[in-house]
Amino acid sequence: MTIQLCVLLWARPGAVDALNAYEDKVLALLAEHDGRLVQRARTVDGAAPDAPAEVQLIEFRSRSGYDGFLADPRRTALSAERDAAIARTDLFPVALT
Repeated sequence: MTIQLCVLLWARPGAVDALNAYEDKVLALLAEHDGRLVQRARTVDGAAPDAPAEVQLIEFRSRSGYDGFLADPRRTALSAERDAAIARTDLFPVALT
């Protein structure tokens, strides 16, 4: 069962670079869990003030791959870095066409 997700990320004030750096680290782990980054987009200057800083489309080939990614100790060890950079995350399943 393939899992496809849309992830919306809002940075804490002044922490867009920190959000990007954190995401660079954790997204690098996807392939080890049968996942892949389909698309990553960053908000441009002039976007609505309440827009997310980043939008991602991610796909996992299986539920176990997704669960493994979430539990990866390299990812969980970065929780303080994540909390310092990311104010809000919205994640929901999607169907990529």
